[in-house]
Amino acid sequence: MSIYDILILGGGPAGLTAAIYGGRSQLRVGMIERLMPGGQVMSTDWVENYPGFEDGIAGIDLAQKMEKQAVKFGLEISSGVIENIKLQTNPKKITVNGKELLAKTVIVATGSDPKLLNVPGEKEFKGKGVSYCATCDAPFFKDKDVIVVGGGSSGIQESLYLSRFVRSIQLVEFLDHLNAEPILQKRAHENPKYTFHLNHQLLSIDGNQKVESVTIENRKTKEQKTLKTDGVFIWIGFNPNTKFLEGTLDMNPEGYITTNEEMETSIEGVFAVGDVRDKRVRQITTAVGDGTIAAQSALKTLESMEQSEELNP
Repeated sequence: MSIYDILILGGGPAGLTAAIYGGRSQLRVGMIERLMPGGQVMSTDWVENYPGFEDGIAGIDLAQKMEKQAVKFGLEISSGVIENIKLQTNPKKITVNGKELLAKTVIVATGSDPKLLNVPGEKEFKGKGVSYCATCDAPFFKDKDVIVVGGGSSGIQESLYLSRFVRSIQLVEFLDHLNAEPILQKRAHENPKYTFHLNHQLLSIDGNQKVESVTIENRKTKEQKTLKTDGVFIWIGFNPNTKFLEGTLDMNPEGYITTNEEMETSIEGVFAVGDVRDKRVRQITTAVGDGTIAAQSALKTLESMEQSEELNP
């Protein structure tokens, strides 16, 4: 069975960048992606903070450009969910769709998924008024009133896109202030469609066949009130996709993988990049940097392996 020099788990900007660098180094590079390459960027309406695009670029366009570039340099993409993984072996073994793939080195780039509020009605009304993706669902709420939960950069950026479609936005934020980038806060405050409920907590999402209202509580006064709405968009952060690696790699208490500056994990020949890694800033630009470093570190590891084989044939 042929062996990949580098096998990348996940196809966001970090993984695709690693694939580009690996391919250009004449390595055989494979990628396992559960959906399609691009990661969270695929559901981002407009990217303004990625260098080289002075007027910005649609998230899906940026993701597709990265994928095409990686494939141009030989990336082999497999779709599916990882069923079994053995990282301590040499070569490393990853089973996808019943097929075992072998790799000399592995780069974990599995990213993260949106956090849930875990309030009554959230699961029941998912797809019936509850959404986590403005790019996906905004057209369904044209000229309607919506609730947005979360005042961080993701929440404001997504809700600004949402404001193109909806009649009004009532934003519920747990803190007593917005936590988004200043330029995004400015745009939201200047948008007449917004009403802000700061220092409030969403307690429940209510309705019959679909979302009809929410109950929120003032965290200071404990006063509760009902807000009528046609939909609820939730952006309160992310959870790293690392459950399949629990007990295998060192992680922080939140489940993010611990690495050094070379992107090396607690297992030799295994690297972690992008949003899945324990770090302070999670942006497309930092993910790309992680991917670059990991590919170079993997190349260095592979060269050491070759030297060892030459000395000990």
